[in-house]
Amino acid sequence: MRVGLSTASVYPENTATAFDLAGRLGYDAVEVMVGLDPTSQDVDALRHLSEYHEVPVCAVHAPCLLITQRVWGTDPWAKLERSADMASELGAGIVVVHPPFRWQRDYARDFVDGIARLEADTGVAFAVENMYPWRASKRELQAYVPSWNPVDNGYANVALDLSHTSTAGSDPLHMAAELGDRLRHVHLADGSGSAKDEHLVPGHGDQPCAELLERLAANGFAGSVIVEINTRRAPTRAVRRADLVESLAFARLHLAAADPSFVVSTAGEVQRVVRRRAG
Repeated sequence: MRVGLSTASVYPENTATAFDLAGRLGYDAVEVMVGLDPTSQDVDALRHLSEYHEVPVCAVHAPCLLITQRVWGTDPWAKLERSADMASELGAGIVVVHPPFRWQRDYARDFVDGIARLEADTGVAFAVENMYPWRASKRELQAYVPSWNPVDNGYANVALDLSHTSTAGSDPLHMAAELGDRLRHVHLADGSGSAKDEHLVPGHGDQPCAELLERLAANGFAGSVIVEINTRRAPTRAVRRADLVESLAFARLHLAAADPSFVVSTAGEVQRVVRRRAG
C-alpha cells in the first residue's frame, strides 16, 4: 500500500515543491491536483519532475474545484477526458473527481452513467470523492448532485476523504465497510467537525484516522493513501515540512500496526518502533 502526497498539501507553494518534498521526506508517490499552477497542467513537466525526484504519480485529481472551473476550459466532460489522458501518460491509472455542483445541470444529469462510460472507454478508474453539505448559520445547502455521499450511487470506484467526513458528520469506518472493494483511494486528513473543510494533520481532529488505516491494512486494501492536509497557514517551510513528516509517520505507523509482527514501545509517547519476525 502506497502512502502518497497530494500536491495540494504544499499550497501556496507549487507543484514542483510537492515533488521535491515528497522525494526528500520518503513518500511513495504523488497525487497531482490539476490547478492554477501551469506545471500541474503539463504532462511533460510532471513526467520530468517524477523522473528527477524518483517519485511516481499515482493519481490525478481533476480540476473540479470552484477555483479551477476554467482550468482546461469549461466543459466538465472534456476536463475528465483530459485528466484520464494525463493519468494514462503518467502511469497513474486513477482520476479523483468530485460530484457535480447542482448548477451544472447537464453534467449532473448523466454523471453516474457518464463516469461508467469513461471508465470503460479509457481504462482509467474514476474515483468519485465524498463531499459534504454546505452550511451557513443553521441552514444546509445540498450543493452536489446526485449527492455529496457517493456510497449509494453505484460508482465502481470511490475516494474517501476524512476531512470531508468530519465536515459532513458522517462515519468513515461505516462508509469504508459499506464500500468494500469499491473503495479505491483514501485522502488522509482530519477535522474538528467544523462547517469548514479543514484538512488537519491526521490525529489532530475528531476522525478515527488511526482505526481506519489499521482496518484498511488488515483487510488488504490495495489502493493508495494520500496525505491531503492544509498547510497554507504554516509560517515557514520548516513548519510545513514538519506537518508533512508527522502525517507520513502517522500513516506508516497505523498501516503497520495491523501486522502481527509489529510492536510499538510506548512510555507516554512513542519512543521507539521495533519490527520483529515471528519466531
